[in-house]
Amino acid sequence: MSGHSKWSSIKHKKGAADARRGRIFTRLIKEITVAARLGGGDPDGNPRLRTAIQAAKAENMPKDNIERAVKKGTGELDGTSYEEVNYEGYGPGGVALLIDCLTDNKNRTVADIKHIFDRYGGNLGEPGCVAWMFEKKGMIIFDKDKVDEEKLLDLALETGAEDVKEEEEEFEVIIAPADFEKVKKAFDDIGMTYSVAEVTMIPQNTIKLEGKRAEQMLNLMEGLEDNDDISHVYANFDIPDDVMEAIN
Repeated sequence: MSGHSKWSSIKHKKGAADARRGRIFTRLIKEITVAARLGGGDPDGNPRLRTAIQAAKAENMPKDNIERAVKKGTGELDGTSYEEVNYEGYGPGGVALLIDCLTDNKNRTVADIKHIFDRYGGNLGEPGCVAWMFEKKGMIIFDKDKVDEEKLLDLALETGAEDVKEEEEEFEVIIAPADFEKVKKAFDDIGMTYSVAEVTMIPQNTIKLEGKRAEQMLNLMEGLEDNDDISHVYANFDIPDDVMEAIN
């Protein structure tokens, strides 16, 4: 399985621990606030806000928290002003990294990212150095033992998914971003359970890592994911499943 997809699954399994530390709520509140500021407070007319609210509800965020975040974004309540910034760089073995941030202090954020890269054997790159290696796609991941394969394939085909990839333990449904909500809703409507559903950046190719470099890469991902200013990290590594799962 590609490193990107496996990492998404591992992050989902670790979600409860992260939520206890407040990181998931912090990131979701930032995303809701920025989405409301940029596109307005009505989720029906603001797809980004709608997606952020759905993600918040999936993490059992209280309704009051969501409403306050929306009002801070629209200016109805005072709140911190967050800015979107993106960084690109390289990890161990030349792995490409895209990093999305929501921050109220760019100087602090870039200094933190440089420190994390230095600590785990990576380096910050110039804008545009790796972005061309990734494509924006919707992705829904299903555990094989929880779904009917024929039903999944039929529904993915009927709703316009681009591809269904079979891995050792999972199916990955790949979707054009514009069709993501339609396909996801179709699976939701019939109660088909998935482990991950997100619009993400999928690498066009991967770099296989083992041994020390694999450990360094996973430590780098952990370090970046633990930073509250960082909302998403995308990478094109490929690491054996047993090594990936050892970080749990």
